[in-house]
Amino acid sequence: MKIITTTPELAEFCARLAEEPFVALDTEFMRDQTYWARLCLIQAAGRDEAAIIDPLAPGIDLAPFWALLRAPSTVKVFHAARQDIEIFHTQGKVLPAPMFDTQIAAMVCGYGEAASYESLVRQICKGTIDKTHRFTDWARRPLSERQLAYALDDVTYLRDVYRSLKARLDKTGRMAWVAEEMGALISAETYELDPEVAWRRFKLRSGSRKMLAVLKAIAAWREREAQARDVPRGRILKDDAVLDVASHAPATAEAMEHVRSIPKGFAQSRSGQGLLEAIKRGLAMRPEEIPQLDRDDRARDADPGITDMLKVLLRLKSDEHHVAARLIASASDVELLAADDKADVPALHGWRFDIFGSDALKLKRGELALAAENGRLKVLAREKV
Repeated sequence: MKIITTTPELAEFCARLAEEPFVALDTEFMRDQTYWARLCLIQAAGRDEAAIIDPLAPGIDLAPFWALLRAPSTVKVFHAARQDIEIFHTQGKVLPAPMFDTQIAAMVCGYGEAASYESLVRQICKGTIDKTHRFTDWARRPLSERQLAYALDDVTYLRDVYRSLKARLDKTGRMAWVAEEMGALISAETYELDPEVAWRRFKLRSGSRKMLAVLKAIAAWREREAQARDVPRGRILKDDAVLDVASHAPATAEAMEHVRSIPKGFAQSRSGQGLLEAIKRGLAMRPEEIPQLDRDDRARDADPGITDMLKVLLRLKSDEHHVAARLIASASDVELLAADDKADVPALHGWRFDIFGSDALKLKRGELALAAENGRLKVLAREKV
């Protein structure tokens, strides 16, 4: 097992991988005690060699690895890449390209809604992943041989998973579908941690304009505090307390003490004063700055019968094309489409439109019908009257 702990070793290893057609990648990180993820291990594998890079090794410079992520002729392969890419973007100011996410590819290839790495290894490689060390403290040193072997398994099997999925996509002509999904994953906007949009983390179905204004202000305050202190958001103020404060908008420390979810003594602390100032900013927010819930409002306008009909069509199209329904359209997308033929949803664009969106509009217009035939549900064209 190769463990890379020096910059010269890393430079030589990455130079070799940059000559490969693809490199399988994974990371181990810790973020339970911090806001920013702490990168603890990087696992990398080419066709014939694999190694673990120790980013916590004294004096190591990850510049050769960041350069590998930019190598234009080497496909960077991940499974469920979002968190890995977020770390690379935050710490290395780099977005890997070109890249391939086997979880997304598996959904396109009919392996289910969110195929786990373990299930793909089992189905494609006929292997098993020992998850005994799933909850290892990856920041501790030294790590045992078994812990390191577990980490390396995440990329050695990934090579074969990638080869299998790529061959299937090439055969079905669906590689472009996966490439379209990769565009969002390697967009810097996907990983922007703008405090001003932190309020979107809260799943709201309704709220007064006053409540939404205060929520936006205090969510932004909490985000900035967490970033500055490098602690989890909940260490600053828990989610339920954020919502309670947004609803009550206490104007004084004494009033804040009466909010049930606020910890005892918090209102009199420095953080309590910062929260009060954030509440004042929310209450003074200009109308055009206040968050809108228009998307949810439009979804509620949908006829429940049409929504249910479109959900049935989605399931039929998912089964017909062997593509995970969730990848074609989310539940909220279906509701929006039920309410509006011109809804701004992915299902009305690209390959999703071809396999579902077009027929969804026809079904709404009465040009298609759902009918039982020989004990099975089918989509039938309706004759024009």
